Amino acid sequence: MSCKRENLEQQGTAQSKHMGKSYWFECGRCGYRAKVAGRADDGLHVSVQTILCEDCKELFDAITRLRILEGSLPALHGTLGNARENIQPAGKPPPGSEWALNRLRFMGERVSDWLKFPLKCPTSLIHRVRVWNDPDKCPRCGVYLERAALAYRVWD
Repeated sequence: MSCKRENLEQQGTAQSKHMGKSYWFECGRCGYRAKVAGRADDGLHVSVQTILCEDCKELFDAITRLRILEGSLPALHGTLGNARENIQPAGKPPPGSEWALNRLRFMGERVSDWLKFPLKCPTSLIHRVRVWNDPDKCPRCGVYLERAALAYRVWD
């Protein structure tokens, strides 16, 4: 019985290491709220980095890496052509974080390597963005944002 318990505990810790988390961040002065990871975070199939868009004055989780199905590179978010380097072309926007985190995966999927994306604002590709890591300031008023104690969402 103890052997089974140890195996279950090991499996649970192994799975929890590969789960990303999103938190509520809130500004005490202006009331700005965002649901973001607050840093670079990795799941089993998605990697994100929280960014601040200097033009939108918003926080976003930008997809930095996405694990895709074997043979589906040209079909992802429009035609990518024969991209051999697994890097998304600069002229196309990366997929949105909601789309990437809500994708359904099927049992027995064969996944290939990671497809990498540059940090871009999801609203406009020409906006200025920078990496945002907790603790950092509110994009609207400059006061440090407070992170909720519990994760808003756990994703893979």
